[in-house]
Amino acid sequence: MPLILPDPERYPGQLAEKRERFCAEFAAFELPEPAVFESPVTHYRLRAEFRVWHHGEAWDYAMFDPENPRQPVLMQDFPVADAAVCALMPRLRSAILEQEILRRRLYGIEFLATLSGDMLVTLIYHRQLDAAWEEAARTLAAALGIAIIGRSKGQKLVLERDWVDECLTVDGRQLHYRQFEGGFSQPNACVNQKMLAWARAQAAPLGGDLLELYCGNGNFTVALAPLFGKVLATEVSKTSVKAALHNLEINAVDNALIVRMASEELSAALSGRETFQRMQGIDLGSYDFSTLFLDPPRSGLDPATLELAAGFANILYISCNPQTLRDNVAALFATHRIAAAAIFDQFPYTHHLECGVLLLRR
Repeated sequence: MPLILPDPERYPGQLAEKRERFCAEFAAFELPEPAVFESPVTHYRLRAEFRVWHHGEAWDYAMFDPENPRQPVLMQDFPVADAAVCALMPRLRSAILEQEILRRRLYGIEFLATLSGDMLVTLIYHRQLDAAWEEAARTLAAALGIAIIGRSKGQKLVLERDWVDECLTVDGRQLHYRQFEGGFSQPNACVNQKMLAWARAQAAPLGGDLLELYCGNGNFTVALAPLFGKVLATEVSKTSVKAALHNLEINAVDNALIVRMASEELSAALSGRETFQRMQGIDLGSYDFSTLFLDPPRSGLDPATLELAAGFANILYISCNPQTLRDNVAALFATHRIAAAAIFDQFPYTHHLECGVLLLRR
């Protein structure tokens, strides 16, 4: 992640600039006034990654400024990160400094925190890890009350588990999510709760069944499923599908199915152009799809998925890239209008912006 130095006094102005830029980019599409969901100004990021900068027998957390990538910025604290990460950083450093087997050729440290208080730390080395390291790391994990993974080239040692359990509060309900190390999860959970609530508010009156593409770990699936008759969701990542299936079960969501396949493949299956073994046992004709939910990668929608989307009465679209969202809205503008819009400031103090639109058929 880039080096970010929070400046809370400047945050309102920066968020206002993002809103103005978003409105200008979508002005040609009769954009309604967007809802604006701000972030906490500090301690908002649940993922943090650091290089380890050694000097003699000691070491410090380090990051690099893109404008001066050869010069490490040594850090005692990182106010962007979750407060629990910041509290753990000096304790972890002191404990590792005390044991040569833990600090020797330590290259990087990654933190994965949760609002629920769960914590996973990955220690990355430039050497192979052995039984002696594992014994020392287990003692460290027990002393700090965290889960630890050790990584080196071609090696991953999971001491107890490679996941954390999160609990989010959305519309008065507690939603539970398992998040795996190396899998995608929303880094700003406070804003994620607002995204889920906004998406639910847009979906509430739509009815029918839901088709969801790019469902990830089921972040939106769990929140939206109670609003629809049935849900069919797709995802290509094995790790994310594993997490999503667990999350459906732990939240007692019994009206949703998840299939591991790409959006282009599902488009071909729905159109009848192709059949897939992974769809065996799923009766597509039994679904009464009213709504398509999309949360694609930064590249946006491919032509086949755009063609599929055009056939839906309702499209609920969350995007991490306003430019590709704009292109996709432009491609659908002849058939769909923007009925609602929102911006979610997942990444304060950067130019990045998460946004959402509800498109209704004209």
